[in-house]
Amino acid sequence: MNLDPTPALRFVDNFWEDRIVPTLRDYIGIPNQSPCFDADWEDKGYMDDAMGLVKAWCEKQAPRNAEETLHTCSGRTPLLLVDIPGRLPGQALLYGHLDKQPSGSGWREGLSPWSPVREGDLLYGRGAADDGYAVFACIGAITLLETQGIPFPRCVLLIECSEETGSQDLAYYLSRLQDRIGTPDLVVCLDSGCGNYEQLWVTTSLRGLIGGNLTVEVLREGVHSGDASGVVPSSFRIIWALLDRIEDPETGDVVETFQVPVPPRILEQIRRAVDALGADHFRRLPVSGELSLVGANTFENVVNRTWYPALEITGAGDLPPLDAAGNVLQPRTSLKLSLLLPPTLDTTRAGATLGSNSANRSTLWGEGRL
Repeated sequence: MNLDPTPALRFVDNFWEDRIVPTLRDYIGIPNQSPCFDADWEDKGYMDDAMGLVKAWCEKQAPRNAEETLHTCSGRTPLLLVDIPGRLPGQALLYGHLDKQPSGSGWREGLSPWSPVREGDLLYGRGAADDGYAVFACIGAITLLETQGIPFPRCVLLIECSEETGSQDLAYYLSRLQDRIGTPDLVVCLDSGCGNYEQLWVTTSLRGLIGGNLTVEVLREGVHSGDASGVVPSSFRIIWALLDRIEDPETGDVVETFQVPVPPRILEQIRRAVDALGADHFRRLPVSGELSLVGANTFENVVNRTWYPALEITGAGDLPPLDAAGNVLQPRTSLKLSLLLPPTLDTTRAGATLGSNSANRSTLWGEGRL
């Protein structure tokens, strides 16, 4: 059976506007940051607030035969299972998460992370796109099938709350709830992206990630630069040299240890995707001034962002702000690293290799995930 497109589109538009957007706005207003970014998350209760909001919505909007179960454990973020029986054989597991990244800076005037703002078709606020919409989209899609009388298999929605810090609690719940979840024939992860709004996009590969802190310490306390410079090596210079072992400072290329050949079938998929995206696709990025992109064209940039490793510095510590920086040789420098890896590279082995490249007066830890 096929969807009748005209009433389907009308149903989706109405469902989104009337049943999803109001609750999504409330969700944006909850500052439920992932545990790594909010050490007091459990005491503050924001994660429970977000999960309670979503569970209440599911109980009202999901099919009447659905079963919503909230699972909790002290010290771990909550997890919601929504079990929807189907009329067809098989089972689908639909995944999403509710925890949010930090608020960040750079919000333009009139916008903020925890106050939803609607401008035309766009809803601004932290967490709505990554990944708060997931549970609402799943229920909406299944409700649409029911409305048009189209049968579907059993669907289990799994909504976790630690993804933004590596899904540290997910393995625990998967083991604990294995009998409840069963063995899915299809897993759908609603936590990726789309190239545009003209086609339906499916992610065919995901890069791995090693996240870690790199610290170089040269002094127990700060010393006037006129006394120590030229005698004590700069922690910043040493950390710079360590980064050069990973990335070519001229080109940005990550060392070959962390590279893999791109399969021919993937290159063909990228060529087809580029045909749909167009030559100007990456002009949507808010680059500064006349900055040139890394790749020479859309094809190269898509390959770069899907199959090539890349190093990013996502945070820094132990450096005073500019308006408080005196003539002091700082005792240490710390950077938060994010090393994106090709989809087929073993992240555990890559993490061990990365750690072995650290120097004596530094510590580097990494945890890989796919």
